[in-house]
Amino acid sequence: MSFIVNQNDRLTVHVEDLTHDGSGVAKVEGYPLFIPGALPGEEVEVKVGKTLKNYGFARLLNVTKASTDRIEPPCHVFWECGGCQLQHLSYEAQLFQKQKQVRDVIDRIAKLPDVPVHPVKGMEDPWRYRNKSQIPFSERDGKVVSGFYKSRTHHIVDTDVCIIQSEEADELMSTLKHEMHALGLEAYNEKTHRGMLRHLIVRKGKATGEIMVVLVTLKKKFPQKEAVIELIKRVVPEVTSIMQNVNGEKTNVIFGNETIHLYGKSFIIDKIGNIQFEISARSFYQVNPAQTEVLYKQALDYAQLSGDEMVIDAYCGIGTISLFLAQQAKEVYGVEIVPQAIEDAKRNAELNGITNAHFEAGAAEDVIPRWYAEGKRFDVLVVDPPRKGCDEKLLQTILEYKPKRVVYVSCNPGTLARDLRILEDGGYRTKEVQPVDMFPQSSHVECVAWLDIGL
Repeated sequence: MSFIVNQNDRLTVHVEDLTHDGSGVAKVEGYPLFIPGALPGEEVEVKVGKTLKNYGFARLLNVTKASTDRIEPPCHVFWECGGCQLQHLSYEAQLFQKQKQVRDVIDRIAKLPDVPVHPVKGMEDPWRYRNKSQIPFSERDGKVVSGFYKSRTHHIVDTDVCIIQSEEADELMSTLKHEMHALGLEAYNEKTHRGMLRHLIVRKGKATGEIMVVLVTLKKKFPQKEAVIELIKRVVPEVTSIMQNVNGEKTNVIFGNETIHLYGKSFIIDKIGNIQFEISARSFYQVNPAQTEVLYKQALDYAQLSGDEMVIDAYCGIGTISLFLAQQAKEVYGVEIVPQAIEDAKRNAELNGITNAHFEAGAAEDVIPRWYAEGKRFDVLVVDPPRKGCDEKLLQTILEYKPKRVVYVSCNPGTLARDLRILEDGGYRTKEVQPVDMFPQSSHVECVAWLDIGL
């Protein structure tokens, strides 16, 4: 098979666009090349790597004509680390590109060119926003390394600083790494399946200042435990919870099944708006609480609640959106397939004294029809699915029972657009879409879409 371009070709190309993962896109006689590090409007020299039938990949060699939006990344490991994709693009341009990304899929996949896609709601200070850090540890050439994985690999890019996570996480990551050998503690080697410390997890309540540290270890017992606890208390005096999670499996999954309480409380408290949440070692909780409040207020605005509505929150998780909705709805019913999340949701409702939010574990497409069979009638449905979008059966359930309004919160514009098309074909009309920047410096963008049943 002959290609327009071939592996190892050196080319000068014009970059037209960005992909959903932040790579530049250039076309050679219509053949797309994806180029990490290149920006729209630039002329760049590249070396072609892998070529497939419909597209190829190239490595950036030199920028011969730079975009006016290109900046020097403030992170010293940006070009190696896979955590961020867009630090070399000004923040204003990041927001523009994310709006463009959403606009493109709403036009191309949802086929809704007339639906407004508003400018992205960004942050005033798009740094140090993460309230959770998951930091892998390993041994390399007799030295402890920790940091973040290189893109699409399990190679740890060694660093003492990450400028999108908390300062406390930086301090603990750095100190623990440099003092581990003195403590007699070995980092985990995933090739040999030996060593003790696999991951360090740091969670911070941005509103409360409470901090949880989780040590993910290969084995339950390790003799350095007390010394490590004292190190954590010395480096982060404000720590309120220290936990241990045991993962003895040969796996890329971070957490194992057993979690052990070591110090302080077994949870921390954080707030989004005026709602408190109890967060345990393995609770799902949005990593950017400032923008989470923006996202949830947008969902609440689109729900158009007057106080008389019955609301479903599908994929409700630990009840974060449900409890926001319950402040302005008559009743909220949350459904989630993970039983532990439902227990967390019930506890969070009790913590806030909210009595009109009810939670049930199960698949939404099974639970919702039973609620209707019991005589309940719902005005609004809010859905916040994982990246793969809504389950097909749930979409069919929505179309069967037709609540008059659907608010769709999405972390993947592509699957949002796909599902909007299905709901549109079933009688709903998309009124508008509001993107929200939950992950500055990355290529990800979240959206809230407002749909009403067609007349």
